[in-house]
This record gives sequence, structure tokens and C-alpha cells, in this order.
Amino acid sequence: MDTLEHDAGLPPPLPASSPEIVRDLVWSDLADALGAGWRDFLAIPQFGMFFGGVYVIAGLAIGWVTITGGELTWLIPAIAGFPLVAPFIAVGLYEASRRRAAGERSSWRAVLGALKGHDDDQILSMGVIVFVAFSFWMIVAHAIFAVFMAESGMSAGGGDALAAFLTPAGLAMLAVGSAVGAVMAFAFYTMTVISLPMLVERKVDFLTAIITSIKVVRGNFAVMLGWATIIAALLFVAMLPGFLGLLVALPVLAHATWHLYVRAVR
Repeated sequence: MDTLEHDAGLPPPLPASSPEIVRDLVWSDLADALGAGWRDFLAIPQFGMFFGGVYVIAGLAIGWVTITGGELTWLIPAIAGFPLVAPFIAVGLYEASRRRAAGERSSWRAVLGALKGHDDDQILSMGVIVFVAFSFWMIVAHAIFAVFMAESGMSAGGGDALAAFLTPAGLAMLAVGSAVGAVMAFAFYTMTVISLPMLVERKVDFLTAIITSIKVVRGNFAVMLGWATIIAALLFVAMLPGFLGLLVALPVLAHATWHLYVRAVR
């Protein structure tokens, strides 16, 4: 069975025993991970450009739907929640980095096949969690909008949405929404930053992977918070030029996250 999985492009699963995590991550580990991620991107750019392109097209589609549909008030929460789906899109890039580190040839079959994991639907289950998290954020954002803008006379598709954001109620809505969104995003990051790379490498259930991810973040809180800040900042800057910066930012961050996982989980 292991041979069949390896031939199909999947890594031979590591034992499903409880993984050992490190609690001594330092700031230089983040620089090392970014450097390794950049080298992976330069060495196998076709995979990074492909997944980055998928992410860019998805972002442009969200923007086009909200703008042409007259739903400008949904544009900000949609863009703010958009990075939530990045870890799942990056799964193939984790496999590409794993193969390069192991000296194995990366193929499209292997990289795309990483999405199905070890034929146990665990990564797809995480994909469902990603979709639910994004949907939940949109529901919360709608509720925040309703609380602060209920007396503004502006609907979700109102044409004067941009001006309404500059009113006291609009600014308060943006402040509260940003705070709530940041908390939700960090909670989601805590669950996925280590779990998805782990599911690519090891044959474990997604709950074990999530628990391991939470332990890594808790055990190295300052450094992992710093990594979350770097990811958020780079993705935000990359989205400014019409999402096109994501063609580079997404794959570099994905490759780097793999290397950080390797450093954090033994």
C-alpha cells in the first residue's frame, strides 16, 4: 500500500503516533523559513504561479461579483476574509516543498494529488472547515453591518456605501469589524498553520493535526504571532495591485510555512 501511495505521488505516511513539538522557535526561524520558501519558489516556480494564479482569479472574481452586483458593502468583508482560504489552496505547495527537500521529483500529478491526502479525506475535511470559517465570517460581518448601519437607511447593496463608511457609524463598524475579524482570523490561523502541512506529511486525522497546530502556537506564542502578522501584512500588500502580488506572495508564504512546520514538529 505504501508503494502504491508513493507511486501515485503521495508521501509514504509517517507513523500516526503523537508528534513531538518544539517550544524553542526563535525569530531567526521565521527569516530562515522565508529564505527557504523563496528558494523553493525560484526552483519550482510553475507550481507557485499556478496556485497563486488560482488565488488571484478567485480574488478578482469576488471583487467583480460584489462590484457589478451593487454589493459594495460586502466587498470589504469578502476581501478581509479572503486570506482564510489561502492555507487550503497552498496544500499542493506543501507537497512540492516536501518533495524538493527529500530530493524527489515534483510532478503535477503528485502536487495536485496532495489535495486528496492519503486517500482518507482528512485534507478535504479541512477544506470543509475552511469553507465554513469563511461563511461564518461573512455572517458575522453582516451582523456587524446590521448593528451599526441599521439606521443609516443604506442596504447591503446601497450605492452610497463608500460615503457611509466615512460616517461615525461607518467608522465604528469598520473598527469593530476589524477587531472581530482579527480575532477570528488568528483563531483560524492557529488551527491550520501546522495542521495542513502535517496532513500532507503524516497519516493522521484532522483533529489530531488541529490539536498539534494549537500546541505549536501556544508553545511558541510570540514567534507564531509574529508569523501570523507577517502573513497578514504580506498578503494585504500583495492584494493592493489588483491581487497580482499574490502570484508571488502566496507561494513564497506557503513554501515558507512548510519549512516552519518541519522546524516545529518532529
